[in-house]
Amino acid sequence: MRSIEKINLLLDEVEKKIQFNDLRKSNLTRILELYRLLELSQKHPDFSTIFKYKAMNLAGIGLKKEDFAEIREGKYVQIISITYELHNEGKRILKNSSLGYFGKAEKLTKEMKSNIIEFVLRWRYEKTFQHSEHYKELLAKLH
Repeated sequence: MRSIEKINLLLDEVEKKIQFNDLRKSNLTRILELYRLLELSQKHPDFSTIFKYKAMNLAGIGLKKEDFAEIREGKYVQIISITYELHNEGKRILKNSSLGYFGKAEKLTKEMKSNIIEFVLRWRYEKTFQHSEHYKELLAKLH
C-alpha cells in the first residue's frame, strides 16, 4: 500500500470519528432540551447523572415495532427509570421509579407524546454509545 493510500485511509477513519462525535453531541444536546421541556428535573434534579440508570422504559405508550407510538387507552403515561439495588443479602433487585408522569394517555397532545417518546429513544441511543465505548475499552486491553 502506498503512502497516499494509507493517508487516505487514516483520513477516512478520522472523518468517521468526527461524524460519530457530532452525532453523539447533537443527541446529548437534544436530550438536555427534552429533559428541560418535559420538566424531568422535578424528579431527577441533576442532569449530569441521568445516565446512571440501567434502562428506561415508557408506560402508556407503545415502543415496540408493532405498536410504536400507540397510546394505551385508560393508561397513564410515565417515563420509568430502572436501576439495580443490592438487597440485604447481596442479591440484586430491580427498582423502577417514575422519572416523569404525564397523566392519561388519551389526553396528551401529539407534540407532548412525540417529545416523551423522543426523550426515551434518545436516552437509549446515548446509553448504547456508552456501552459500546465500554466494550471497546475492554477489547483494547486484550491486545
